[in-house]
Amino acid sequence: MAELLAAAVSALGGSEREGQQQMAAAVERALRTGEHLAVQAGTGTGKSLAYLIPAVRHALEGEQAVIVATATIALQTQLVDRDLPRLSKALEPELGREPTFAILKGRANYLCRHKIESSAQAEDPVDEQLFDPFQVSALGRQVTRLHEWAEKTTTGDRDELVPGVPDRAWRQVSVTARECLGAARCPVAEDCFSEHARHQAGAADIVVTNHAMLAIDAIEGRAVLPDHDVVVVDEAHNLVDRVTSVATGELTAATVTAAARRCGKLVDQAISDGLLDAGEGLDTVLADAVPGRWERMPEGVGRMLSAIRDRAWACRQALGPDREKGGRDDDATSRKFALALVEEVHDVAGRLLTAFDREDPATRPDVVWCSDREVGSSTVRALHVAPLSVAGLLASRLFGRSTVVLTSATLALGGSFDALARQWGLPAGGSREVTEPIPDDGSGHGNDPATHLVWHGLDVGSPFAHAKAGILYVARHLPPPGRDGLSPAMLDEIEALVRAAGGRALGLFSSMRAAKQAAEDLRGRWDGTVLCQGDDSTGTLVTRFAADVESVLFGTLSLWQGVDVPGESLQLVMIDRIPFPRPDDPLVSARQRAVDARGGNGFLTVSATHAALLLAQGAGRLLRGTGDRGVVALLDSRVATKQYGGFLRGSLPPFWTTQDPAVVRGALERLRGA
Repeated sequence: MAELLAAAVSALGGSEREGQQQMAAAVERALRTGEHLAVQAGTGTGKSLAYLIPAVRHALEGEQAVIVATATIALQTQLVDRDLPRLSKALEPELGREPTFAILKGRANYLCRHKIESSAQAEDPVDEQLFDPFQVSALGRQVTRLHEWAEKTTTGDRDELVPGVPDRAWRQVSVTARECLGAARCPVAEDCFSEHARHQAGAADIVVTNHAMLAIDAIEGRAVLPDHDVVVVDEAHNLVDRVTSVATGELTAATVTAAARRCGKLVDQAISDGLLDAGEGLDTVLADAVPGRWERMPEGVGRMLSAIRDRAWACRQALGPDREKGGRDDDATSRKFALALVEEVHDVAGRLLTAFDREDPATRPDVVWCSDREVGSSTVRALHVAPLSVAGLLASRLFGRSTVVLTSATLALGGSFDALARQWGLPAGGSREVTEPIPDDGSGHGNDPATHLVWHGLDVGSPFAHAKAGILYVARHLPPPGRDGLSPAMLDEIEALVRAAGGRALGLFSSMRAAKQAAEDLRGRWDGTVLCQGDDSTGTLVTRFAADVESVLFGTLSLWQGVDVPGESLQLVMIDRIPFPRPDDPLVSARQRAVDARGGNGFLTVSATHAALLLAQGAGRLLRGTGDRGVVALLDSRVATKQYGGFLRGSLPPFWTTQDPAVVRGALERLRGA
């Protein structure tokens, strides 16, 4: 492995790093032994090469592909457009042939030629009645643009359309997996963009995909990925959230109505009208429902959900079994669309009804809540059902079936991998074999057959000398953050830090309200350029911030993980408060209660772990190149005063630490003059 890595790095014009060598050797060992591996590798380590090289060799020596799953489009693009093409050419002399690779996304990410040519359109179950003439006209222009693009594109991949279009427009030219006619029945299957992508993936050594596709393949039991025996999960700190999202169902009255209308002339009108009436009934009972997490099913809602489940099944039966190719294409397409939505309505309604079967809420497999969201000028009320935990699912259906390598710059929280290992369904402590049945975590998969879960955790460090390059400043003297916005003392602190740094600052805030408050206050006191998320697209704002050395950029969640600005434009990262999840978040509160019921500390296991991940990601914005220097300023005094502060600080890079504001301002002034 060392020889392969050296040859690849030399061919690519780089230099080997110790952490990269350690990681490549550990990944090679994991693929050879079948033991799972979690690797924390700091920014600049070169972790992509460290896992791709052993993955490529494993794929060429075996008969199955290696799956690489990422959380972001940016990393997928980097792997497919830059890293893998260069690596394949560099390794060909050593391996005897050029390795092949492909990218694979969900079917709904590709144009559907049949839908475009047949002009079949999917109804939007939420916005259907809400569009005014101007919006409809705008939608028409977007769809026309998509039809024109369909004549030019060679991939049909939505991510290649720049600028993009809203989801409502894209739905007019795409289909979900449930809506697809299938290769055997589709009249234009030979030209299908999605099928072409799948064929390419089926013949590739390395298949790059996303966490959602991995979840669908491993957890939903649908074989959407090629045969594989190894999975590399990059950006693994996001895995649990992405899997949970895939496993979450939603039901609204508008969705039920749309399902009934899709049945239209395809079934007896009395049958579709029955579902339509049930949808209207759901709208009525939800109007009186209480938003938030539900401990029990309200009687009226339960009756309507039973009616929806039964009437959706009646529509499904009336539509009949999936037929072989034959009949009119338009009829087949309309029927497929109807089946897709009717089955979704039936399945979610049934899942909602069974969510309360267990007496003890802490052991129920699913969490149910009701929420409101604004759509145009109207409010849509929705029911949601999500898994209490995905640990059992991941243990049995991902780790129990493939060798898995998980990597990220942020995996060891509080100095240990255990916090995330528990969420993944791996035993705390690592480096041990589990042969007893997996304990029931509420997922409904605790009694699966005994699974061998041997795993190791490895922190290969970072090429950055954190203690020399960065300062962690904890503003202990500030009052704890309150609910009424940023305090005058914090606003003064932000101004003082920005002045000392001469701009060059990224402000990461826990809410958009706080970001805007800080931006408006600073604009009134400081003459430099203050950019705030929402003023323009995030990408444009980051570009402007990087180009203007004396500017500042304030924003919220997407900036915590999405900013890569090396150099002197970013020498100060300010974080207004510990990013705990909202205490009324339905899933968070239910998961904390379940941990408490098992004798654990729900706050530390759930909320503090969530906060530690985000803090580490936010602090990681500071050092992006080996020449970078600067300060991470935590403006929440609880990091210094509360017992959990040690866990949070232990999750951050090993910066030199101070609580003295004068020391920090002096350091920033010296950096500015350097």
